[in-house]
Amino acid sequence: MEKIPQQAAYSGKRIVLYEPESTGKSTLSRKLAQHYNTALIEEYAREYLQDKFNRTKEICSYNDILPIAIGQRILENNAVITAGEYLFCDTDVLETYVYCVAYFNEAPQELINAVQESSYELYLLLEVDIPWTPDDLRDRPERREEMYELFLAALHKFNKPYRIVNGLHDQRFFNAIKAIEEELI
Repeated sequence: MEKIPQQAAYSGKRIVLYEPESTGKSTLSRKLAQHYNTALIEEYAREYLQDKFNRTKEICSYNDILPIAIGQRILENNAVITAGEYLFCDTDVLETYVYCVAYFNEAPQELINAVQESSYELYLLLEVDIPWTPDDLRDRPERREEMYELFLAALHKFNKPYRIVNGLHDQRFFNAIKAIEEELI
C-alpha cells in the first residue's frame, strides 16, 4: 500500500473547512476560494466513495481510509503550485481520522502520523446549525451533535488552531471571512 505523502511546501496559509456531515462545507469552501481568488482543494472522499457506492451500493469500509487520505493529500500537494496567499481545503486528513474513529473505533497509525505532521494555519469548524440534506453517503442525521463533539475533541487532541463558524446562508460566509481575517490577517 502506498503511504500518505508529506505535505508539500507552501508559502501561503492553509485553511481547512472541517465539519460533521451536511453543514455546508463544500459550498462554503468554494465561496471562500472565489472570494479570496485562490485555489480550492475539493473533497477527495466524496468522489471516491460516491464511485464506490455507484458500483457496489456500499459505503466506506476501513480499507478505504488510507486511499482516501492519500488521494486528499495528493490533491493538496498539487494545489500548492497554483495557490495564492491562501489555500482552502474542503477537508483534510484530520477529518478522515475523525470519521475513521467514529465508524471503526480506531485509526491506522499512518493516518495518525499524517495528522500529527500536518500543518494548517486555521481550521474552520462548522456548527450543525443548518438543516440536514440527505444523499447517498450521509447516514447519521440523528448523531450530528455527537459528531460535532468528536470533531471538536480531535482539534484539541492534536492541538490544531481553529475557529467555530455558524450562521445560515450568507451569515455563515461572512462569519467565516471574519474568522479568517481575525486569525490570519
